[in-house]
Amino acid sequence: METTIEGLEVHTLTVHQDNRGWFKENWSGQKLTPKQHNVSFNARRGATRGMHAEPWDKWVSVATGRVFGAWVDMREGSATFGEKFTCEIGPDTAVFVPRGVANGFQALEDNTTYIYLVNQRYSPGGAFCSYKEIDWPLDPTELSAKDLEHPMLIDAAPLPPRRILVTGANGQLGRALRRIWSDEQAHFVGHDEFDIANPPEMAWENYWAIVNCAAYNDVNGAENDRAGAWSVNAAGVAKLASISNEHDLTLVHVSSDYIFDGAVEVHDEAETPSPLSAYGASKAAGETAAQVARKHYVVRTSWVFGDGRNFMSVMADLADRGVAPKVVCDQRGRPTWAEDLAKGIAHLLSTGAEYGVYNISSDGDAVTRDEIAMAVFIAVGGDPADVHPVTTDEYAAEFGAEAPRPRESTLSLDKIKATGFAPTNWRAALALYVAT
Repeated sequence: METTIEGLEVHTLTVHQDNRGWFKENWSGQKLTPKQHNVSFNARRGATRGMHAEPWDKWVSVATGRVFGAWVDMREGSATFGEKFTCEIGPDTAVFVPRGVANGFQALEDNTTYIYLVNQRYSPGGAFCSYKEIDWPLDPTELSAKDLEHPMLIDAAPLPPRRILVTGANGQLGRALRRIWSDEQAHFVGHDEFDIANPPEMAWENYWAIVNCAAYNDVNGAENDRAGAWSVNAAGVAKLASISNEHDLTLVHVSSDYIFDGAVEVHDEAETPSPLSAYGASKAAGETAAQVARKHYVVRTSWVFGDGRNFMSVMADLADRGVAPKVVCDQRGRPTWAEDLAKGIAHLLSTGAEYGVYNISSDGDAVTRDEIAMAVFIAVGGDPADVHPVTTDEYAAEFGAEAPRPRESTLSLDKIKATGFAPTNWRAALALYVAT
């Protein structure tokens, strides 16, 4: 049956009758994953309940009797906001009620049992409007005190849309995402507000996705603090995946080129992780944990530069101060502008791309770190000849050994491009970065 409210669906159920009575399969996997099963018994015809728009989906039907079901769209920004729909519900009918659509009903018979599944456990909150919005077939009776107090729709507060939770929001990627999503679209939290190793209690019914930008990023420090790196990069991600499954959320987790040993020139999404360092091992484990989420995007990236301290900003500072740095010349990859990474993540979520692993970096030629340093020196008006290439071994001999890095970090971009996303050439991105 067609309805006037977007997303509201009326389903016909098969009822098997015999001399004993009847049997029906009330729900068999349609539309939602149940978290709670509620039963409302109504002793007398005319008993009326509503109108309640909670922040979760419902699957409603009856076990005995008949009801007159009624719905009002109270979703802020909905294309059908304010629209109403009514229909009779007997044992052969079920209705899927999306989050934010006010639900109500009136018993048409004595001893009517109204049943409904929801995909979140009950918690206070939601939006409400008056039962008087509906033209009921019987005079409403047995109304609760709260239902009598609900305002007319014109005076009622709508239910805001669900948001995206962005963890680690004070880093380079988090700051780039702030330029894409408003506070109405996303809730940005830093480590002080949301520690992924010990996630706080949240009203998860108000979210539809988690973008995990939080990470233990001290590559060298992880060699001596393996437990700390593992707690954030692996165990914390596992907790987010569990939350995502429990509340039917999409999880986006950001991974790294450091999960590879760099034995091949270009890494595609199908390559098996082969980390060289404790940091890389923790990130590889985090990928595995994230993929436990039914709805997941694991986004691998490399050599990020944006708003914050990074390789580009350090080289620019050295050029400004007239310092001639020694930079390794045997580690090759493609830099990633944080703006590209943020836009790529937003693209995956907005287009509903197939879940899985995606590489996202800026586009362009693969270069060594000393070549990047030279490009930065040129961009800020310095002399590229001041950059002195050295091998990883030479650098370690002079400045001390570091955690091992992959020699080849270039990520294949074929899969993300196939979804319609086109990253910026990293050289153009560098020019924009320096200019701003």
